[in-house]
Amino acid sequence: MPLFDLPLAGLRTYASDVTPPRDLAAFWDATLDEARAFPLNASFEQVENYLTVIDTFDVTFSGFGGAPVKGWLHLPAHREAGARLPVVVNYIGYSGGRGLANQDTRWAQAGYAHFIMDTRGQGYGGLVGDTPDPHPSAGDVAHAGLMTRGISSREDYYFRRVYVDAFRAVEAAQAHPAVDPAKVVLAGVSQGGGLVVATAGLTAGRLDGVIAALPDVPFLQDFPRAIDITPRGPYPEIAQFLARHRDRYDAALEVLNYFDGVNLARWATVPALYSAAQMDDICPPSTVFASYNAYGSGTDPASATEAVKDIEVYRFNNHEGGQEHHWIKQLQFLRKLLG
Repeated sequence: MPLFDLPLAGLRTYASDVTPPRDLAAFWDATLDEARAFPLNASFEQVENYLTVIDTFDVTFSGFGGAPVKGWLHLPAHREAGARLPVVVNYIGYSGGRGLANQDTRWAQAGYAHFIMDTRGQGYGGLVGDTPDPHPSAGDVAHAGLMTRGISSREDYYFRRVYVDAFRAVEAAQAHPAVDPAKVVLAGVSQGGGLVVATAGLTAGRLDGVIAALPDVPFLQDFPRAIDITPRGPYPEIAQFLARHRDRYDAALEVLNYFDGVNLARWATVPALYSAAQMDDICPPSTVFASYNAYGSGTDPASATEAVKDIEVYRFNNHEGGQEHHWIKQLQFLRKLLG
């Protein structure tokens, strides 16, 4: 894949045209207040994982609408009794689920508590999932896939439910006695990276304890540009929908604006380490830099305190990005942050 997007110098200065709706904060305040009116009901049941160095717990908690969301919590088996560990809340890529009990334990291997959130209605591609989406957008017209499900209404849009789940996953992780609730790190790749950005923004000023964000080649950023230039992956679901529904572009973008990571990134305040791949034709680098360049800028740039942030760029990689090389960068970033 050639370098099809902006050159690196242009990426570093690229500013998205996305601007937040006037009632963005009010919309998310009301959404989260409604979600948190349901008891969290976080439960942790230890399960057999056939690993001698990791303890695994089957997690259930209440997400959007009080519906149960599944997850895993992995802990180092030989942790100090009574100790509370920093926790990495891990979000999953598009179409994937939480997987099997022993399938991904790497953050626990590094000494952290590792909380994996299952993604509602997914798990049909990649890793298996166990969380249905009981709130379909009844009667709405949509393209195959999830990107246009409920796109007629910001209240019904699919990612409203997923963003709420991601927020409540932080609360669920904090509820376990082996977790230090004041040391929550958000991590994820692709869709998972987009959920990191959204949750970093939504928790700012609403939920204490999040200390870092690790969005890796994040999805769900700069929707207008992504729809225009992305040749592969989930974004074209929106373009294909609009190819048939030619009169719905403005209305669709109006809804998507409430979920655009560029808008939510502005609210974030915690240190962040992003990654981008310059040959990425699923999450183009300009969409990632749109989010990175906006991250921590606040809704009023004149009074904002810029968040500490950095970005690793993988020039010759497609959507796989830095993979194991980038994980080393993340471990170094957290070690420095946590001392």
